[in-house]
Order: sequence, then C-alpha cells, then structure tokens
Amino acid sequence: MVLLDIAAFSGQLHPLIVHLPIGFLILAVLFELVSYSKKYEFLKAAVSSILLLGFIAAIFACIFGYILSLSGDYDYKQLNDHKVAGIALAVGTGLLLLLGTNTVNRFIKVKRSVFSGLCVLIVALVSYTGHQGGRLTHGSEYLSVKVLLEQPREKPASVEQAMIFEDVVHPILIQRCAPCHRDGKKKGEFSVQTLADLLKGGKTGPAIVAGALNKSELYARIMLDPTNEKFMPTDGKTPLTKTETEIIQWWIEKGRAVEGKKMSDLQNTQTITAKVSSYLKLGTSSESNELTGTNTADFNQDIPAFSNQALIDTLRSKGLNIRVMQHKPLMLDVTLPEGKADLLNLVNNDLKSIAKNIIWLNLSDNNLKDQDLESLSLMSNLEKLRLENNPITDKIIPSILSLKHLESINLNETELSEAGIERLKQNTSLKRVYQWKLVSRK
Repeated sequence: MVLLDIAAFSGQLHPLIVHLPIGFLILAVLFELVSYSKKYEFLKAAVSSILLLGFIAAIFACIFGYILSLSGDYDYKQLNDHKVAGIALAVGTGLLLLLGTNTVNRFIKVKRSVFSGLCVLIVALVSYTGHQGGRLTHGSEYLSVKVLLEQPREKPASVEQAMIFEDVVHPILIQRCAPCHRDGKKKGEFSVQTLADLLKGGKTGPAIVAGALNKSELYARIMLDPTNEKFMPTDGKTPLTKTETEIIQWWIEKGRAVEGKKMSDLQNTQTITAKVSSYLKLGTSSESNELTGTNTADFNQDIPAFSNQALIDTLRSKGLNIRVMQHKPLMLDVTLPEGKADLLNLVNNDLKSIAKNIIWLNLSDNNLKDQDLESLSLMSNLEKLRLENNPITDKIIPSILSLKHLESINLNETELSEAGIERLKQNTSLKRVYQWKLVSRK
C-alpha cells in the first residue's frame, strides 16, 4: 500500500529531523547567556524566535518519532523513556517560549535569572533525551564505562591464529546485522550480540543450526534474492559480500558454528583459508588474493576484473535488478523481476556484454521458453541459477552442462523430465539441484 510506504518513509525522517530542535535550543540558550554581556545584549531579541523554531522542530520530531516507533523493533522500556523525554522536551520548550512573551509577562512576572535557569534545564533535558535516543540507536551500553574500558581485539598475526567466530564471523554479523538485531532493537526478536543469541534465534526459530544450512534461518535470509521482502540485511543496507557469505556458510556447515576455536584447531579449512585471509587482510600471497583478483587456486580467474558501469546503470534503469557482490573482480547478482519476460528480450544483447561478470542469476516466474535462454551459455562463470516456474524443457540441458562453475540450480515447477535431471550429473560442479513438481514425460 502506498499509504503504508509513506508512513514508513516518514518514520525514517525522525533521525534527520531530531537534530533540528537540538541545534535551535542550544543556540537559543547560548544567545540567552551571552546576551548578559553588554557587547552582545542585542542577541537577547533573537532568543524567542529561535525558541519558536526549536518548539516547532521538537513537535515534528515527536510526530515522526512516534511513526518510527510503530515498527515495533525497539525495547519497550528504552523506547518509552525516550518517548516521554521527547514529549517533555517539546512541552517544556513551549512553556519556556510562553514565559518569554510579553502577553504572559503581564500576568506572570518571571525574573530573567529564572528564565535563564530554565533555559539551562532545557539543554539538560535535550542531553537526556538524546542519550535515550542513542541507547535505542546504538545499544544500551553505547556510552558506558564498559565500552570505555573495552579493549579492541588485536588483529591475529596469521590465519591459523585467527579465532573463527570472534575474529571473523562475529565482526561480519555485527557490521551487517547488528544495526537491526541487537539489545535495544531486536527486529523479529532476534539479536546477533552473542553466539547464544544466534542459536536461540527469534520469532522464526534458531538463526543458526550447527552443520545444517537448510535449517539455519540466518543463512537462508542472506541467500535470498535482494528483491525478496525477507532478504537480509533489509532497508537498503549493504548486503554481505560473496566472501562474507561463504565464510558464514563454511562456519555453519563445516565449522559446526563453534566459538573459542582457532583456525588451526579446526579441520578441513583448506577451502576457507584464503577467504578468511582476504577478510582479515592478512598476508600478501595467495591468502589475500581474493580481494585483489590475482592468482589463487581457490578463485575463478575467468571473471573479468571490471565491466562497463554505464551499461550496468542502463540495465538498471530499464528495470533489471543488479547487485554488486564484489568489486574486483566485478561479480554481479542479476534478477529479472517477476512477469518481465519482455524485458529480457529487450536487454538480451546488453546482457551478453556483462555475461562473464554474472555470478548469480534469477529468471524465475517469468514464463520463459527454451528459446528465451539462448544466451545462458555465455554466462560461463555462473554459480547460482534460478529458473523455477518457467515452462522450460530438456532442450536447456546442454546450456546448463556448459556452465562449469555452476554450483546450485533451481528447476522447481519446470517441464524438465527426470531423465533430463539425471543428465545434469554430468556437470560435476553442481552441488544442489532443486526439482519440485516436475512435469512427468514419457
């Protein structure tokens, strides 16, 4: 609904608008105090006008703050403290404004020293209200002795000395997920503050199940198409990179979601060592080459380092969803929106120009035929392909077999035969084939 989207957008304006009353009120109090000096006494005349602006801004901050609070993502007590303080600030500013008018002074005579003292109290209330807002935004301990005394973790000297959860996985989750999933703001009643929180999960159950990717909700969410409403991180925040995603996948599946373990304590780390090294920016050899795009045995060297950015922007403007998974080499996640088969035909030639940069491709739910996928074989570096809910047949098999880096394909609700699915075993890189509701063929 458009109205709901407007309301949600309005709530997001609160962090912007809330700075206006802070600036106006501090300026008003500063003018009030400085005007005691004869040199600056002319500033006294501006105090009432600035207080009026501060009062109006405080009212709008309360309105948009209330809209934002309706998302239900915040700790009730912290939210209530901030809400009460914000309303008190708006009311207090309004009363202070009235006390400074000539009309009120005819009935209630307020000494200037008292008025100045009330101004200082307003600044104190601004500080308290801002502190409560900071707790909601950054966590309840964002400004505490614990944070002051907390020492940052030292960077491990080598990959072998790195703690898989403490040095690698947890920092990824804190950077990408903590803004919405932490103490004080638990979207879906879920936090990434500790491993215990991850194992506990939220409304939908455990976020992490050791050794079971298909039961780990966190992994499922970060692997969704970015256009999916359940994709994480949401609200336009920066998604996990391909390296970060693969590290989390390995940690859950092979690393058994452990904490307190060094890389050297774990088994079968060969496939993840280079990725951990690149994330931690350790070494200058093959361990760190995933970020630079230079030679490494664990990296697809056929992916072009760059592509035509103007062409990518043009494809986006035409309606194609393109997400950059990694910048060097340039890895793209491309999605054709549902019901946009005509768009594919329109941009097909342009897609051929960036074909080797496409790593993930989603063409699901578009009623595509075999002939619509003639350029598929040009996307030689594809790793994940979604073709579900399209009337494609076994004629597409040769193109799929030509994709030597393809690891996952979704063929649910297509017209491929069981025999055709069996032929896919010839592509030895394929690890996962989804094949629900296939049309049986004789």
